[in-house]
Amino acid sequence: MTPFLLGVLGGMGPLATVDFMTKLLDATPAQRDQQQIPVLAWNVPQIADRQQALAGTGPSPLSQLLNGIKTLNAAGASHIAIPCNTAHHWFDALQAASAAPLVHIVEATLTQIRSEHATRVGVIATKGTLDAGWYQQGLCRLGITAVVPEAHELENLFVPGCYAVKRGALHEGGELLARQAQALVERGAQRLILACTEVPVALKAIDSPFLSHAIDPAQALAERCSSLWQDYRHSCCE
Repeated sequence: MTPFLLGVLGGMGPLATVDFMTKLLDATPAQRDQQQIPVLAWNVPQIADRQQALAGTGPSPLSQLLNGIKTLNAAGASHIAIPCNTAHHWFDALQAASAAPLVHIVEATLTQIRSEHATRVGVIATKGTLDAGWYQQGLCRLGITAVVPEAHELENLFVPGCYAVKRGALHEGGELLARQAQALVERGAQRLILACTEVPVALKAIDSPFLSHAIDPAQALAERCSSLWQDYRHSCCE
């Protein structure tokens, strides 16, 4: 059996990657160090901006992402996780270039949502993720109505909130993103998908009550990776 080694294609942004690594630890029932997930993180923040690339105002990050995939494969990764929702725009190209299977953040999230009883769910995400429609389509298949940010909210709340986190202004970002969350709740969202990995970090920084209404895709991804690791351990012990 191939040894288990989780590769993390990170750096988008670096703080979100560190947050994901913490979630991996929290998601894994371990009594000692040796029971935790073996991880190799490629946390390289010089990857071209994904939002700007999809808006046509910046270069594509694909070649850099492919380089990260190549590096993780060469290092022996058995699975690869990408703790960045927007980067999943290039998921198919990355999977095609990888011998190791990639764990899809949207699929992991939708698996969790199946146990929810909400009929209207808000999605806080980049324009690129929203335009791709991954979460809206998945929610529709589950009979759930997606509530998404309006254009002026993306421009005035989400985007500046996201980039505030990237420059380390977590409280500023948290306040802006909490206003985005409030807008979705006021339009009927009973739960929120924090479909940008900067969002839960920012809301946590201000101890936002919206976290209690939220589904965190990074957490769902961590739990899926932990499940794969536990399956591997059990199969090795049998």
